[in-house]
Amino acid sequence: MLDSLHNLPEPWKDFAQIGITYILTLAIGSEQEQEGLAVGLRTFPLVGIASCGYVLMLGAGAHSDDQSRVIQGLVTGIGFVGGGAILRDGGIVKGTATAASIWNAGVIGCSVAVEHYELAFFLALLNLFTLRVFLPIKNRIDSRRGKQ
Repeated sequence: MLDSLHNLPEPWKDFAQIGITYILTLAIGSEQEQEGLAVGLRTFPLVGIASCGYVLMLGAGAHSDDQSRVIQGLVTGIGFVGGGAILRDGGIVKGTATAASIWNAGVIGCSVAVEHYELAFFLALLNLFTLRVFLPIKNRIDSRRGKQ
């Protein structure tokens, strides 16, 4: 199915790539939202599609140096956004998994833009797995430490 994207006219291919990014990052945002976090359903897809859009904006024949500069800027900017998700309350730090997931949403968008669809899917899958499977384990560890 993804091979058929190559046959689409350029604007439609871009739209399809942004749509793929949206779906993958929406799944992550939805998981975060279900946990009652302030950052989730809206933020993750927006970070993903913006990252995808910035890389797509360079065009199909973009030089790797140009792509590198854009991606470096995205990494820095998304790191700043993710930093806003980290909160400290005394000795307790919260939001680091959310910040890392925001960063990953950007990587997913970039991966789709450069047609590494399998990588984008795998990153989204691992992100969801990590958030869903390890949260109960983390909560048990935190409750034993008295961090709740």
